[in-house]
Parts: sequence; structure tokens; C-alpha cells
Amino acid sequence: MQINSVSPIDWAIDMLDEAKTAEDVQTVLRCSARAAVQAQGVTVVQLEDGQCHYLDEDAMSPLWKGQRFPAESCISGWAMLNDQTVTIRDIRTDSRIPQAAYRPTFVRSLLMVPIRVAGSPVGAIGAYWADLHQASHEEVAVLERLAAAAGRALTKVSALAGRSGADRSPADGALAV
Repeated sequence: MQINSVSPIDWAIDMLDEAKTAEDVQTVLRCSARAAVQAQGVTVVQLEDGQCHYLDEDAMSPLWKGQRFPAESCISGWAMLNDQTVTIRDIRTDSRIPQAAYRPTFVRSLLMVPIRVAGSPVGAIGAYWADLHQASHEEVAVLERLAAAAGRALTKVSALAGRSGADRSPADGALAV
């Protein structure tokens, strides 16, 4: 008997390729990103009307699910507005981190990667560690692969929704294009 040895990342990318809705994309990211980089938490964030909407999370304790922050005052917004991946070894020493929002959490280190559609950031995936942690090149590459696959999936989902006449809005609580 032959065992299928698909890596978890390849499996997640396959699932993103098969996504039919924005909710599917969000679920795959939530369920795969944390294990992919061995983090204690992940968030899925949407850039919406100048705000970062924390749509979903998988974390060892609650983070910001359902909350919104001005894009100019949070690290996910910085990553999206600057269209750059961000790694922060110690959040306590980085001026881009809103300390009051992080103080009650376990987060000490993070990695934030923009999700792009048509070359522009529409969301981000955040990975968080409870201890000081410098994200490795491999962890960055894995999260960037997931973000790129999510962007492709959202593009496809948007096209499918347009053909079916469905109207998706960010108020639906899922990543939208």
C-alpha cells in the first residue's frame, strides 16, 4: 500500500485552489497557518475602509477576532498599506505595535504577511509566538505561499460570485475582494 505524502502546506494550497467562497478561504487559512509555522496563534485580517477587521483566529487564547482597528495604527495595517511582510522578534520594542492592544495577549513575536488580489493588499495573515522568536526564512516563505494562494483563491471566488450574480460584502464577515 502506498501512502500519500502530501505536505500540509501543499494540502492547504490544494484546498485554497478548490475554495468556492470567501468563507472557505478564511477557514483554510485559519486551520492551516498556525501549524504551518508552529505558532501559538494566527489571525486572518481584512483591509476594509481604512480599517483592519480581524475576521478570524486560531490561538492559544483570544486575540482580536471581530475587532476593528485603524489601518494606520496596527501592524497588520502597516503590512498591508506598505505591501510588505513584517517580522518582529520583540513586539515590546517596535514602535509600529499598539502596545495597549497587545498587552493583555500572549503575543511576544510576530510575522505578518499581506494577502494580495490583483497586486494590491486586501488582507493579511498574522502568526504570533508567546516567546521571543525570529521568524525563519522558511516560516516567512510558507506564510507567503499561503497568502499568495489565498489571493488567487479570492480572485477566483470573486469571479464565481460575479458570474452567479451573488453580491458579497465585507459585512458578511468573510474576506472579500
